Amino acid sequence: MVVVESVIMNKVNMRTLDKNTRIYNFEEVNLGYNKSEAIKEASRCLNCQNPRCVKGCPINIYIPKFIEAIKKDDIKLAYEIITENNLFSGICGRVCPQEKQCESMCIKGFKGDAISIGSLERYVADEARKLDIKTILKKKNNGKSVAIVGSGPSGLSCASLLAVEGYSVTIYEALHKAGGVLTYGIPEFRLPKKIVNKEIEKLVNLGVNFIMDAPIGKTLSIDDLRNEYDAVYLATGAGLPRFMGIKNECANGVFSANEILTRINLMGTNTPIFSGKKVLVVGCGNVALDAARSLKRLGINVTIVYRREEEEAPARLEELKHAHEEQIEFRFLTLPKEILVDGNNITGVKVIKTIVECLEDGKKIIKEIPDTEENIACDMVVMALGTSPNPLIKEGSALSISDAGLIEVNESQTNLNGVYAGGDAVTGAATVILAYEAGKKAARKIIEDTSI
Repeated sequence: MVVVESVIMNKVNMRTLDKNTRIYNFEEVNLGYNKSEAIKEASRCLNCQNPRCVKGCPINIYIPKFIEAIKKDDIKLAYEIITENNLFSGICGRVCPQEKQCESMCIKGFKGDAISIGSLERYVADEARKLDIKTILKKKNNGKSVAIVGSGPSGLSCASLLAVEGYSVTIYEALHKAGGVLTYGIPEFRLPKKIVNKEIEKLVNLGVNFIMDAPIGKTLSIDDLRNEYDAVYLATGAGLPRFMGIKNECANGVFSANEILTRINLMGTNTPIFSGKKVLVVGCGNVALDAARSLKRLGINVTIVYRREEEEAPARLEELKHAHEEQIEFRFLTLPKEILVDGNNITGVKVIKTIVECLEDGKKIIKEIPDTEENIACDMVVMALGTSPNPLIKEGSALSISDAGLIEVNESQTNLNGVYAGGDAVTGAATVILAYEAGKKAARKIIEDTSI
């Protein structure tokens, strides 16, 4: 047993791949903690009696307890504590925006660096995988069956809780690999697919059945599933990209970030996609940065344009830092107005400078600055402006959909008896951890309703 007595004030920063070499490969940028680093960082935790960090975690992992176990070098105990609430810690430890959730609530952060909770969660998950630690006990089959549509974070989360509770679970996935955004949307250098596959393997070991290449709304309808299963959970996500509606947006060489990331995740550096010498990425969320950093690794010069200031960018601070290190160019307070073309070829984007004004009620608005238009040369444009739910799911059913294209629910229950929904299909595009939370919430509702 290893115990560190002294309290270390400065956080232990995670090691990363060299910034000058990683732009030539898709290897994971963050290298994780070793044992010594993890114990040092864990030893900074005050083990608060009223842990604010737990309140900041959407799925309520008891954070101080698993950190205390790390201090004592008890990986099995730490993993058991985490998996009480989260079966997918190897994923969450890598992609959750902890700085806006649990870490933002950490007492240490008020006078210094918050505890690196996400990095410690990742450390526990990776060590548990190396040691082949298994902590999940499945209850006896209860004779109830549930169909889950979509194998992204929300569907996987719902399936994990139901399977543990003894339900027979079948996941229908439209594509040929499970994982949704985890597999197709997040690049390898942020979330290695071997990690995703190992986490999904846990569900297979729990008896969850996966049916691939099965787009519900085409192969089967929701009503078909209702007739076969005791309950249906719709976790189809939000994979329909949005565009600006500006002139020449349909020109060859204009892509959605979703398409770029899907292609690269499937085929890596051999991706058969038009690739220009200079690309403009519109937007500054995580998806925009993922697309920009992926294209950089294909040897392309990339510029990100964003209509607000960097401080307002929705992307994680870590991702912004890495993008700057990887020589991504940023143009803030810049709004595209028109895509410029010469015949079938893109020659640039006409942009205008903007200013952010704060109204009396605190709301911020974007205003264009007259006479500040300029042309930015490029031969490829990638739109990363958010996504909407795919409308295919409602085909052949009376499922209630809002004007915004979102599935309408009341406590996870749709307007159809026995049909539930959650995640991005209900809320619009959000984070992985919020999708996990929605899946757990729906699973608990299904358990409550099917136990009557």
